[in-house]
Amino acid sequence: MNGGFLVTKIKQLGDRIFERVLLKKGIDAFNGAQGRILYALWQEDGVPIKTVSEKCGLAITSLTTMLERMEKSGLIRREQDQQDKRKTLLYLTEKAHKLKVDYDDVSAGMGRIYYKGFSENEIVQFESYLERIQKNLEGWREE
Repeated sequence: MNGGFLVTKIKQLGDRIFERVLLKKGIDAFNGAQGRILYALWQEDGVPIKTVSEKCGLAITSLTTMLERMEKSGLIRREQDQQDKRKTLLYLTEKAHKLKVDYDDVSAGMGRIYYKGFSENEIVQFESYLERIQKNLEGWREE
């Protein structure tokens, strides 16, 4: 079984193509990893860093550096949670909200590349398999 290898290879190829598409379209406001962070915040704004980490699958240590860059470039702002002072909440700026159209356009193009030659039923079935694998991995506990 080489599913893990294939998933890794697909992710690497997809990331490279995504970066090239961004470059070709002249979008330099975010890269692939930052795009995942933006996507998570477009779904739910004003959430703790831990929530973004879980949604993106990025370690908090890696995320912290990216968030600093994104804050400096005017994409996000951080605010202390008024209910729990230990938490920092992440908010999108107006600049980041305006980038959603570009992101959606690039994502739709990536979907066309990924699923070229697939029927709608095949896409639904394939994604259901991926979701099952994700749940298996998330539920895994070392015995």
